[in-house]
Amino acid sequence: MAVSYKRLFHLMIEREMTNAQLQQKAGFSANIITRLKRNDTISMDSLESICRAMNCGVDDILEFVPEKRRCTEKVI
Repeated sequence: MAVSYKRLFHLMIEREMTNAQLQQKAGFSANIITRLKRNDTISMDSLESICRAMNCGVDDILEFVPEKRRCTEKVI
């Protein structure tokens, strides 16, 4: 399963919050914003900081999505 942070970015748009504002309010580096944009994993501490800053739950900022499978089987 892969992680998607689209919900976070939609929530930020709804609340008119910039990346820099979230970074400052949650107290993490710009590297975390980059990881979020790439849908990379981040630490539980960072997730908790975001939830506190946004006053929301984890399910409001991320979702698990199935990874695309590569077809490795040969068709005979």
